[in-house]
Amino acid sequence: MTAIVSAEEWQAARDALLVKEKAHMKAADRLAAERRRLPMVRFAADYRFEGADGPVTLLDLFDGRRQLIVYHFMLHPGDEAGCPGCSLIVDNLPHLAHLHARDVTLEVVAPATLAEIERYKARMGWDVPWVSAHGSAFTEDCGVGAGFGVSVFLREGDDVFRTYFTTGRGGEMFLASHRYLDVTPLGRQEAWEEDSRGEDAPGAWWRRHDEY
Repeated sequence: MTAIVSAEEWQAARDALLVKEKAHMKAADRLAAERRRLPMVRFAADYRFEGADGPVTLLDLFDGRRQLIVYHFMLHPGDEAGCPGCSLIVDNLPHLAHLHARDVTLEVVAPATLAEIERYKARMGWDVPWVSAHGSAFTEDCGVGAGFGVSVFLREGDDVFRTYFTTGRGGEMFLASHRYLDVTPLGRQEAWEEDSRGEDAPGAWWRRHDEY
């Protein structure tokens, strides 16, 4: 159990932790700068997707902006529902106006058919931009396979470049819900955590938001 101390002792401990939190933030700033300095690779712009308004290309997904973030969602042809972890990430997406203000478009892409995507979106109550990559090599060419990931692209005129990709625990940076849990005394309540307050395996407690 966490120790119970006087207000003065609590403030001293909080001040000591704040020094470490500031150092952690500065280290994260340096890491973000390294991401921005990564080299980029030319990427084909003519992949075909199916959107609510008809066929679109990768270039179209930029919607006139210079930068594009693609979330590769685990919803495949024949799936009754999307991946709970991917669903958690979509639940945590920011209001897109904030991204648009910095010349960034965000698009969710899945290998499932458009009809399957629209059914799942309706169930979840989402209105996020989403296209189907069904019949396209896009997901495979991004190295996602049957999993999930985040790809980032830059547009220079009609030329498209891939600048970043992450998967696995890299996806945690997009989970605002986890940032909130990480400041609570019980944390995520997963067994791997130092001073763990729970026994769950990583992500074992995740559910689609209508299944809790």
